[in-house]
Amino acid sequence: MNDFCIAVLPGDGIGAEVMAPAVTLLRAACGRVGVALALEEHAAGATCYRATGAALPAATMAACRAADAILLGAMGDPAVRYPDGTEISPQLDLRTELGLYAGVRPARAIPGLPIPLADPRAASLDLVLLRESTEGLFAERKLGRVENDARAIDRLVITRATSERLFEVAFRIAGARRARGLPGRVACVDKANVLTSMAFFRRVFLEVAARFPAIEAECVYVDAAALDLVRRPWRFDVMVTENMFGDILSDLAAGLIGGMGFAPSADIGDAHAVFQPCHGSAPDIAGKGLANPTATILSAAMMLEWLAERHAAPRCTEAAGMLRAAVDKAFATGLRPCDAGGTAGTREVAECVLAAL
Repeated sequence: MNDFCIAVLPGDGIGAEVMAPAVTLLRAACGRVGVALALEEHAAGATCYRATGAALPAATMAACRAADAILLGAMGDPAVRYPDGTEISPQLDLRTELGLYAGVRPARAIPGLPIPLADPRAASLDLVLLRESTEGLFAERKLGRVENDARAIDRLVITRATSERLFEVAFRIAGARRARGLPGRVACVDKANVLTSMAFFRRVFLEVAARFPAIEAECVYVDAAALDLVRRPWRFDVMVTENMFGDILSDLAAGLIGGMGFAPSADIGDAHAVFQPCHGSAPDIAGKGLANPTATILSAAMMLEWLAERHAAPRCTEAAGMLRAAVDKAFATGLRPCDAGGTAGTREVAECVLAAL
C-alpha cells in the first residue's frame, strides 16, 4: 500500500463544507485500490487571522512543507482584510513560499450537465488553462504603492527561468493529452503587441516550443483568446498565460462548463503542489448547505494523479479515475446542484457521487 501524508486546509466560508465530502470520497476511492492516506487538518485563512493574527501560521506552513500534497477548501472573507485593504489570501502565500509556478485549471464539460453554449461541440469541451502563479501582475502584490493620493503603481514581472519551466509543463501536458487522443497543442496567450514584458514572454515561449517540434504551438493575444473562448472554445487544447490573464480567463472557462462549482485546480511546483476548487469561500451561502462540492472532489482527483506521477503510484491514477467517473455518472443521471439551476445541496451531491462510486 502507498502511504501519503496530505495537509488539509478547509479554510473559510464554504471551505469546510465542500472539504468534508471530498475527503469522504477521497478515502473511499483510495480504500478501494489500497492507497493509504494520512489526512491532517490545519488552520489557515481569514477566520484564523481574525482569531490569531496569522493567516498562515508557522505550524501550518511547516506541515505543508512536510506533506506529500496539500488539499485546500476555500479561503478569504471580504469582511476580513489586512491593514492595507487587501483580502486575506494565504493560498497566494503558499504559491510564493512553495514555488508553485504552474496553475493548472482544467475546463471539462461534465456529461448531462447544462452548459451555456448551444453548439453541440461544447458538450465535449475539454481544455486546460495553465496559469503562471508566482509572477506577472501578482509578483509584487504586497509592494504596490500609492503616490500622493494621485496615482497607484504595481509592477508586472516576467522572468526567463520561471517562464521556461511553465512552458515546459505546458508542452508536457499537451503531449500527455495527445497520447490520450486529444489534440495536444499549446497556445501562448499574451499581449505581446503592447507590453514589453509580454513580448519577452512570447519570445521565451517560442524558444521552448522549438524543443517540442511534435507539438503544435501558436500565439494568441489575450483579447482574441477571450473572444474565442466564448465563440469557439473547442479550438483550444492547452492555453498558457501570465498570472492575471490566467486568473481572468480561467473563470471564463469555468463558466463554459457550468460554473465555478465544477472547476478544479492545482498549483504545482518542482517539489510541492496545492489542490483546490477555483471558487472562493462564498460567505453569502456559508452554513446553508448549498455549496457544490464537485470542484473540490475533482481537485482531489487531480491530487491523486499528481501523486501517481511523482511517486510512480499507478493505484493513485486508478483512484482518480474512479472519482472522476463517479462524478460523471452522478450528473449524467440527472443530478443538479443549486448553482446549476437545480435543488441539490452539498449533502445530496456528495451522496449521489458516493453512490455512483
